[in-house]
Amino acid sequence: MEITTLQIVLVFIVACIAGMGSILDEFQFHRPLIACTLVGIVLGDMKTGIIIGGTLEMIALGWMNIGAAVAPDAALASIISTILVIAGHQSIGAGIALGNPLWRWRARY
Repeated sequence: MEITTLQIVLVFIVACIAGMGSILDEFQFHRPLIACTLVGIVLGDMKTGIIIGGTLEMIALGWMNIGAAVAPDAALASIISTILVIAGHQSIGAGIALGNPLWRWRARY
């Protein structure tokens, strides 16, 4: 699948909203289920976005911001995983396997 310029701009907007959502916490755009579904809609494969988002959401359910501890950025890892699965014609398992290391890498910085 070739990604158009419009799709790149729309995915960028979704990623910005999801990134701000983790700070605002009002509409829950930073949750993997919502972020992956929106990216799936933009890229034209909502079903894959929902499946990846739902599975990554199950992994992310146990994370909470308590005190000074900050949970890993689930939105960034979810969006990257969904883009690579849909645009790269990869399996859903590959996207889920990619999500966990991305969360852990982002948590270090």
